[in-house]
Amino acid sequence: MYLKEDTSNTIVIEKSRFICYIRHVRNEEEYRSYLNEIRKLHYDASHVCSALICGNIRRSSDDGEPSGTAGAPILSVLDKNGLDQTCALVVRYFGGIKLGAGGLIRAYSSAVSECIRKGTLVEDQILPKYRLDLTYEMSNRIDHYMRNNTIIIDRIYDIGMAYIFALDDQNKIETIKEFTKGIEPVKIGEECIQKEV
Repeated sequence: MYLKEDTSNTIVIEKSRFICYIRHVRNEEEYRSYLNEIRKLHYDASHVCSALICGNIRRSSDDGEPSGTAGAPILSVLDKNGLDQTCALVVRYFGGIKLGAGGLIRAYSSAVSECIRKGTLVEDQILPKYRLDLTYEMSNRIDHYMRNNTIIIDRIYDIGMAYIFALDDQNKIETIKEFTKGIEPVKIGEECIQKEV
């Protein structure tokens, strides 16, 4: 599970600004690239603390904050929310008031938690992919059903019309056959689909 799109959020605690950025990443290289991008954007920040969860890989950095007060709490929030293939970066602009270890842990945790709540959680699902070849007349009769009950990947227009689609419920094949007077979709593989959680 991961956030569908890059998400950011800012909170202010005791005059310090904490800006959280969360991104879906597929590997450590994408994480490091994003970290460099955010460091360049916030070159004048006090700290850019971070965490990564990607399969079995777990990384975190306090980036100069007292040990265990930033990276580990960020990682913990990602983990508790069941996220994977995700990195969270929290930029801190120091506001002049020291927060102490407990205050820093709460601040970094809150920054990430609020950012997650702001985003849309999705997970990848591998679904069977089908092709359904029809006449234009028949496609007009079934189009509404296909748009509302399948995941349309493509429409191909030629002598007739073909739907390329994925299904999350195999029982829908029978309904499709009813609409098309017995034409059965042909399975052509699998498709990885993002599904909102």
